[in-house]
Parts: sequence; C-alpha cells; structure tokens
Amino acid sequence: MAHFAKLDSNNLVETVIVISNDDILDNGSENEAKGVDICKNVDHNPLGNWKQTSYNGNFRGNYAGIGFTYMENVATLGVASTDVFIEQQPYPSWSISSTEAKWVSPLGDEPAISQENLVAGHHYEWDEDAYQSDNTQGWNLIIP
Repeated sequence: MAHFAKLDSNNLVETVIVISNDDILDNGSENEAKGVDICKNVDHNPLGNWKQTSYNGNFRGNYAGIGFTYMENVATLGVASTDVFIEQQPYPSWSISSTEAKWVSPLGDEPAISQENLVAGHHYEWDEDAYQSDNTQGWNLIIP
C-alpha cells in the first residue's frame, strides 16, 4: 500500500490516506505524481498539496503523522539536502540531527538513568529556560 500525506499551507500534515500500489504503477515502478493525482481527485481539491510518505520510514525520514511538518532542503540523513517529515520542534534550541530525521538537544541525548532511579519513577526532562540561562544546563532529573 502507498501512503500519501495532505499538507496545509504551513506544510503541516492534515491527513494521511492509503492507495493501492497497483494504482500508482507506471511501467512497473511506483510513480508519486500518479498517487498525488489520485489524492487530489479523492479530496475533490485539484490544488491540494500531497506528498508520498513511507509507512516503514524508508524515505523522507519518518512516516508522516498528523501534525508532522514536511521540510525541504534539510541537511539530515547523512546528505546535504533532502526532504523529510518530522515531528514538531519540541524546543527552540533543538536542531535536526545530521544523521536522522529527528530533533536533538544542543547537549546531546538524554543522560543515562540508573536502574535505581528508573524503578523509583524518576526521569529526565528538558528545561529550555535552564538552557537559555546557562547553555551547559538543560536536562533535569525529575523526582516525583
């Protein structure tokens, strides 16, 4: 099955629909343009903006979830420029990873948590205000 995401005027995913792979074949290969034409017809909107997405994340970084952003000319996935679907940016200081279509903190991955803290229900959360006041801080251990 082929999956297509409808984008709003801000390139946010509004909906995702499924089309039979057979319906978008052109000389034995999937043709995104054929799928887009089908989507526009189903949507009754010839001006709609549709992009194919991969359920398995095989292209465009991630499967396009509702609320995801479609971005073009992004330096990620190990290439200088690509187009991706990505979740909303969680914090202003976070940037897109150069190797994955995901947001990363300026301090790197969340710190490792001990088994003792994990069992106690502790976890790390990002504190944007702490990072903005001291760019060596950001991950806070939350103790409920």
